[in-house]
Amino acid sequence: MSIAVNNKKSTGYNWELPEILGLFELPFNDLLFKAASVHRENFDPNAVQVSTLLSIKTGSCPEDCKYCPQSAHHNTGLKKESLIDVEKVITQAQKAKDQGSTRFCMGAAWRNLNDRDLPKVAEMISTVKDMGMETCVTLGMVEKEQLAKLKDAGLDYYNHNIDTSKEYYSEIITTRTFEDRLETLANIADAGLKTCCGGIVGMGEGVEDRAKMLQTLANLDKQPESVPINMLVKVKGTPLDNQEAVDAFDFIRTIAVARILMPKSYVRLSAGREEMNEQTQALCFLAGANSIFYGEKLLTTANPSENDDMKLFGKLGIRPENKENIKDCAA
Repeated sequence: MSIAVNNKKSTGYNWELPEILGLFELPFNDLLFKAASVHRENFDPNAVQVSTLLSIKTGSCPEDCKYCPQSAHHNTGLKKESLIDVEKVITQAQKAKDQGSTRFCMGAAWRNLNDRDLPKVAEMISTVKDMGMETCVTLGMVEKEQLAKLKDAGLDYYNHNIDTSKEYYSEIITTRTFEDRLETLANIADAGLKTCCGGIVGMGEGVEDRAKMLQTLANLDKQPESVPINMLVKVKGTPLDNQEAVDAFDFIRTIAVARILMPKSYVRLSAGREEMNEQTQALCFLAGANSIFYGEKLLTTANPSENDDMKLFGKLGIRPENKENIKDCAA
């Protein structure tokens, strides 16, 4: 099974690769102006959606993703942990809500969701939903029947990133295919859930790979409601530990092109913000990023503290998005 892509007749989006590469090649100021203009047409430019991510099952994942410290194929010293208790999820979700997060995301280091874990995960979802927060999970590959049960429990978003281009994918992961990723995305769409899907910049891929990754996302039947753009976090013990750092301007360009291609999607600054200075993050917000992960840890890697984020928001005149300040024309 493969997921269909957009065409102009059905949705209006049919981005061709030369068009996308042309955006990447624009003078930096022209690209940012174009992206910022698209952003303002669809969102409040000074409101940022805030999410919190919690690892509900850590380590010993059977996948061999070269970037991931949770892979059982890599020796990163990460301690394996079982699926956590619902009570811990409640505590962390309440803390996140009190600190301004509106969406609570739960991630498990699994290749795929096992039916034996489904009831407990569903309980976590329903509990967080009852607290008045949006819910999101990332649990690996998932079947339609499982997704229906998660939706019934109150799930809003399912995260499943494609990571990179189809052509570069096998350089990063060999234990599942790019087509497996697309099939899972098709299952999520068929279940009527919102899709959270993005990728990683800085794994040794070229500009064309970044363009093709964004092309795949932008030309889906329905563009993802949330698009996380991650900067590679280099973790000792992973095959990408010594990968050359991506240039900040190249990362900002990727954010800007994502905004132009997917005008009504939330574009999220995800992993890697710990390595970004305030000026880089500010330019990302100008380029159209309007969502962040909030908190001191993203699954197992560092993230700026809540206080640091609020200080930066204050300097920029940005406020966390809530129901009162969502722009009417936003998707």
